[in-house]
Amino acid sequence: MQKYISSEDIVAMEKQTRVHFINSIGGFKSVTLVGTADSDGNTNLAVFSSLIHIGAHPPLMALIFRPSPPERNTLNNLLETGFYTINHINETIYKKAHQTSARYEKEVSEFVATGLTPIYKNDFQAPFVKESAVQIGLAFREKIDININNTIMVIGEIVQVHFPENCLSKDGFLDIEKANTITCSGLDSYHITKKLDRLSYAKPDKEITSIISDYFE
Repeated sequence: MQKYISSEDIVAMEKQTRVHFINSIGGFKSVTLVGTADSDGNTNLAVFSSLIHIGAHPPLMALIFRPSPPERNTLNNLLETGFYTINHINETIYKKAHQTSARYEKEVSEFVATGLTPIYKNDFQAPFVKESAVQIGLAFREKIDININNTIMVIGEIVQVHFPENCLSKDGFLDIEKANTITCSGLDSYHITKKLDRLSYAKPDKEITSIISDYFE
């Protein structure tokens, strides 16, 4: 038997119940660590489950930032320097990643507080997470104010990517499951994945077939 919940029911929910409900009904989401540093080199690390693919040419990704207060150090840092990193979370670090959501004071680096390791690569200004297998460096491109709920969308352009060599197929597909990337639902439920299939490009009057990924050795 299905349960029915109306918009009136949602509005009437206790705040945290409503937050958990609405955050979980959208399905599984990307969950990543966003690394930044201010102009003095002070590092910050925060877990995000709002990563959005915007486009491939140019290669763009977006994050949604909730209203302030509290102060959003990640947002302030990336606007100040113009650079930030997105780091995939795996089974070995998900508890430490979750802990970065705690409201530390600005002078406390979440890298230090959680035991994760900042690493700088190719003269990129923002820190990557050493323990992450898939690391993406982005340059800030656009900030969009969303007036309906006072959130902010930040769009960045991918300028460098680091990942295990054996996870890249010859047609460009990156097998993030092979890299042990996990996913999440809601705000606090973490999941491993199991691929069902990879399917051919859908066209009218053409049968869908499975794609066999051919990886670089």
